[in-house]
Amino acid sequence: MLTVYGLKNCDTCRKALKWLEAEGIAHKFRDVRADGVTSADMKRFAKSAGWEALLNKASTTWRGLPDKDKADIDEGRAIALMSEHPALIKRPVFDFGKGDIVVGFRDAQKADVLKALGK
Repeated sequence: MLTVYGLKNCDTCRKALKWLEAEGIAHKFRDVRADGVTSADMKRFAKSAGWEALLNKASTTWRGLPDKDKADIDEGRAIALMSEHPALIKRPVFDFGKGDIVVGFRDAQKADVLKALGK
């Protein structure tokens, strides 16, 4: 089953969930702040999508981090920061449970979600 990771108060996540409902796509939602996200999941997401695509440098959480935390960022530090501050994860993350994920909710990502589901 498709799992969608995001924040319940994120407008983009809410739009994605409404879209999934309208498309008749069964899914479950995990709020990364309330439900958490495991380090293993973070590593799996980073392996599939690339940590650069997963780290939301446009977020207010990123802008609020001390400069020392943002300097010389690499995959290990990015995963640690996203695990510590789940709002740093670009949203939504569509997890198909077979190693593939899609990050974001633009037209290209919608097409990728449908393709991954064979629709």
